[in-house]
Amino acid sequence: MKQLYTLLLTLSLTIVFSQIPAGYYSSATGTGYTLKTQLYNKISPHTTLVYGSGLWNLFQISDSRPDGYVWEIYSNCNFVFGSVANGGQQDDGTQGTAECQRFNKEHTFPQSWFGGQVYPMYSDAFIVMPSDKKDNGMRGNLAYANVNPSVTNNIGNGWKIGSCVTTDYPYSLDVFEPIDQFKGDFARNYFYVATCYENLISSWQNLNPSGDTVLDGSSDKVFEQWYLNMLYSWHVADPVSQKEIDRNNAIYTVQGNRNPFIDHPEYVLQIWGDALRTNSFDASSVSVYPNPSNEHKINIDSQIIVDTIQLININGQLIIEVKKPVFNNNSYTLENIPQGFYFLKLCFDNKSSTKKVIIN
Repeated sequence: MKQLYTLLLTLSLTIVFSQIPAGYYSSATGTGYTLKTQLYNKISPHTTLVYGSGLWNLFQISDSRPDGYVWEIYSNCNFVFGSVANGGQQDDGTQGTAECQRFNKEHTFPQSWFGGQVYPMYSDAFIVMPSDKKDNGMRGNLAYANVNPSVTNNIGNGWKIGSCVTTDYPYSLDVFEPIDQFKGDFARNYFYVATCYENLISSWQNLNPSGDTVLDGSSDKVFEQWYLNMLYSWHVADPVSQKEIDRNNAIYTVQGNRNPFIDHPEYVLQIWGDALRTNSFDASSVSVYPNPSNEHKINIDSQIIVDTIQLININGQLIIEVKKPVFNNNSYTLENIPQGFYFLKLCFDNKSSTKKVIIN
């Protein structure tokens, strides 16, 4: 127990004063997938943790809420760190049939997607996070995505399971939608996996049906287009938080590597920008005003006659769709828009352009 206390104290002091080490990203000078490979060479390989004690001990530093309870991802429970024998609630193989009984270790990128108990992925703290045992079991290995808003859930912190409404989802499998608070965290987890395991991930596509809906079988782009678009929208809508920064620093002290997309969120667009712009037309040919708007409407000036206008909220839900919109004096108008943050998607001849829109 004294050794554990010393370890926790050392980690605590390290984290208080830690920051991105000088020169850590000095080799990250490229763009596109070249930059991704440069980051791969920096963060992989790393120190492999013990799945049990290594993660349990780390969680007490990396995932502690300001009030001292476990900062877990699927419920609103006040879990206590430590073993059951010592008054804690970490999973001991019992209970977990109802919420708030036990917390365990959730592979946000499911382990079945990379072949099971395969190291170092199996114990990589950047993708393994504390979660309520009951909720974790209900998620299983479902892909994260946006669920039909009509679905409700009377347990958990607001997560949902149901049919997917993410734009361009081409499958019939159900998906799991986490709360908005963690969507950016999970997106950056996935960009980390795509980078840290660049040498392996192309072989994972067919290991699991849910994983197959997400992975494209490549080692560079990694994700299917619908999923890459969604991850990027989550990344933008839920920016890096202090919690993620602290967690990144804590993991670095024991794994010896960092999540580059927490330290440098701009790397996502620098790496996947071309893929995200696939089949797009020149954004400079479109202007949106007023933006932000205080009038619940926007005007869209375009040098191109578009086929469809879509307004999509940050959860990926289609709010407004206008096919063959009326084009007056090189301009379109959308009215009666609810307050919120949106992605405005203009489609033309199988190409598209997307703009961010804020309605106050």
